[in-house]
Amino acid sequence: MLDAAMRLMQDGLIPSVSDVAEAAQVSRATAYRYFPSQSALIQAAVDEALGPILAWTSASTDAEDRITELVTFAYPRMESYEATLKAALRLALDQWARRHAGLFGDEAPMVRGHRIGLLNSAVLPLKGKLTRDGFERLTQALSLVFGTEAFVVLKDIWGLDRKRAEEVALWTCHALIQAAIAENGKAVARTAATAGRRKNGVHGAGSLPKKKSRAKLR
Repeated sequence: MLDAAMRLMQDGLIPSVSDVAEAAQVSRATAYRYFPSQSALIQAAVDEALGPILAWTSASTDAEDRITELVTFAYPRMESYEATLKAALRLALDQWARRHAGLFGDEAPMVRGHRIGLLNSAVLPLKGKLTRDGFERLTQALSLVFGTEAFVVLKDIWGLDRKRAEEVALWTCHALIQAAIAENGKAVARTAATAGRRKNGVHGAGSLPKKKSRAKLR
């Protein structure tokens, strides 16, 4: 059934559980036993399409090397299953629209977010070097160029082929990592400078001891 679902999705469809049952030549009852909702079905197809990417690991201790490994490994696979991934994106957007209009009902929502764990893993060597907020902001920024939405922008809007899209994504990833490291370095330098001034007894204007005012004699 999963193969049937992926075939339909690769043809540009967002299949229902009934559609997959018919394509796989099984009863609807059997199909619903495996996939209780359309969201569960589409999520299973996405997980199958991304399979090797979700299992990605790296032995490198350099964040830029690791992000290069991840992007160059993931982008070809994502292109191979581009229609499947875009079908999942379309379902997520459709669910958002129906939820926004109050028409969603009790349907199970489409859950997305595989990129979060992958990107956290890719830049893991920086976790102890950046602040918590800095590390989180970096992974959030990287998520803009890693995923189906990046394909929509780079390939559909800009008309780039996969190789060129990959090059742009890598350039952006490296620029973001370098910016995060530089920003953190400046923050550390400011903190050290402030600590040094305090140690040497240098105070800012706001920290100067106030003189006691003398009461006027009458």
